[in-house]
Amino acid sequence: MPELLSIGDFARATHLSVKALRHYQEQGLLEPAETDEVSGYRRYDLAQIPTAQIIHRFRDLDMPLAEIREILRTPDPAARNALIARHLRRLEDQLVRTRDAVASLRDLLEHPEAAAPITHRHLPARRVAAVTAEDLDVADIGAWYHGALGELFATLGSQGVPPSGPAGGVYAESLFTLEHGRATVYVPTATEPRPAGRVRTAELPPVELAVITHDGPEAGIDRAYGALATYVTRHALAVAGPIHEFYPVSFHDTPEPARWRTEIGWPVFSTVEAFHEPRRDERP
Repeated sequence: MPELLSIGDFARATHLSVKALRHYQEQGLLEPAETDEVSGYRRYDLAQIPTAQIIHRFRDLDMPLAEIREILRTPDPAARNALIARHLRRLEDQLVRTRDAVASLRDLLEHPEAAAPITHRHLPARRVAAVTAEDLDVADIGAWYHGALGELFATLGSQGVPPSGPAGGVYAESLFTLEHGRATVYVPTATEPRPAGRVRTAELPPVELAVITHDGPEAGIDRAYGALATYVTRHALAVAGPIHEFYPVSFHDTPEPARWRTEIGWPVFSTVEAFHEPRRDERP
């Protein structure tokens, strides 16, 4: 004979509320062992306590109900473990993002004025190996950037074409203002590679830039953008045009985000006064 508990006793035994138990039944996660056809009273088997405890722990880890249901319905242990491991990796990634955000916020509070120097840079017209997205959603830009830059380096490597400088990117104003727009990542080369996949040769027009450097992962890069905007606005230098980024050290060079270095270029007027040899004592 099964040993049954009322829904109230089962709630006390598992630390899952009656409301939660009813919701889990509706979602197909945890069906009562018996339901009285007249009164509707639910009763649970003692053997269901471990399953309820598993659900409770998964919910503590913010696992979606659909994934919990998939795990509970998967009979193969290896497949179940793979599903659980996928969620744990997601939690680890979220923990890294949270840690980076906390560190960035603490640094912002302790050092409200960014100290990175700003220099000026003239870039002539260049032919580069590039991958371009004509109407990229800003929510997809991180995955797109990693995929496009990885494809560029893989294509150049397979063709024996070495880079002649650091990789870079060109990002339309609409990506920042409308959350979608044109984006290009590129690698300069001394010789043109053959077209392959998404990789094509592109012509980049000449441009004058005010440039600031951001060291480390993407978290906190908005501070560098803010400092650069402050500088070009105060000096009345800003002109319309896409933002440029350069990646002297990226994920392609090292898996350690703390060692990454990104240079951000804001388009500016070219004037005799503004464009001198780079000075390291300039501050935003």
